[in-house]
Amino acid sequence: MGEVYAVGVGPGSPRYITDAVKEVILYSEIVIGYKYTLTTIERLLANKQVYEITMQNQEKTYQKVAKTLGDKTCVIPFTGDVNFSESEVVDRLIEIFGKVEIIPGISSIQVAAAKACVPLDKSKVITMHVTTSIEEKKIELQKALLDGYSIILVPRPWASDPSKNFMQSEIALYLKNHGFDTAKIKVHVFEFLTTEKETSFVGLLKDLEGRKFSDLSVMVFDQYKPESYVNLKMN
Repeated sequence: MGEVYAVGVGPGSPRYITDAVKEVILYSEIVIGYKYTLTTIERLLANKQVYEITMQNQEKTYQKVAKTLGDKTCVIPFTGDVNFSESEVVDRLIEIFGKVEIIPGISSIQVAAAKACVPLDKSKVITMHVTTSIEEKKIELQKALLDGYSIILVPRPWASDPSKNFMQSEIALYLKNHGFDTAKIKVHVFEFLTTEKETSFVGLLKDLEGRKFSDLSVMVFDQYKPESYVNLKMN
């Protein structure tokens, strides 16, 4: 069988595609991806066999390509970084193709943390963007807030079943109903990061009640207290 790559193409702007990812896409003959992700790399798709997939037809497409791949190279691009919020898909690709090489990309969580000036190494990163239960992740969110961490969070949109949504408004109401003073928690919401449509919101968690944001959004709970090296005691 030929080579199969799962690659991260960044949050949306072609400027955030790494050279390593560009090289493997240009080298490939087949590309399989979602519409938004393919749009990010459209300048690299000339003379390639391109499959645009949805959640409904991705399995059929992967199986079809696996049977006819031969010695060709196939790339499956993911928005952001392959290693974040995509494990269920990557695990399935490995089951189908056998060996899949992963090339990381720049994630929206990295860009959001940078824009909010919140360091990742002193924060918790939580994704609700999974198809399995998120009840444990909700508890993780509460604990992180109580422990004083900043949090970079990817909410969960669910267009086909709004009752499963856990977007910004639902998150604000959930935390209020669990005893948090949402009038004292500072938040950022970034939409369409790195693209021409990028927007940002800065305010309090209570202000998110009833507000709608794009599926392509990231939240930052800002509880960071700056501490420069000058103030640190060195052992």
